[in-house]
Amino acid sequence: MSMTDPIADMLTRIRNGIMAKMQKVDIPSSNMKVSLANVLKTEGFIKNYKVIADQKQGVLRVYLKYIDEKDSVVNEIKRISKPGSRRYVKCDEIPSVKNGMGIAVLSTSKGILADKSAREAGIGGEIICTVW
Repeated sequence: MSMTDPIADMLTRIRNGIMAKMQKVDIPSSNMKVSLANVLKTEGFIKNYKVIADQKQGVLRVYLKYIDEKDSVVNEIKRISKPGSRRYVKCDEIPSVKNGMGIAVLSTSKGILADKSAREAGIGGEIICTVW
């Protein structure tokens, strides 16, 4: 059975892993998911990630990051643009998440970028999700 929104599935697996206090979560891999994991790692929301090859599409293993034993670095991870309702913004319309405490992840012509990087590059795009 095909999945309607694989990015929402990835975010839900991360959210569920955080609630269950897991150290890592496994997600079916794709290039977009790897780029999204790279942005989350660069911004400090996850420890690390790696792609594990298998006979199918591969597995993206995301290592979750915690402040101490119980508190996660990620308080909320939310899908914004959905398959039925896409949300595009121009460079000057990119939202600030929690007054700069969080990030908005955008799909741009330069690839998957955090909101700060997209503002610096002067490009807009589709808002994939917000994280704080």
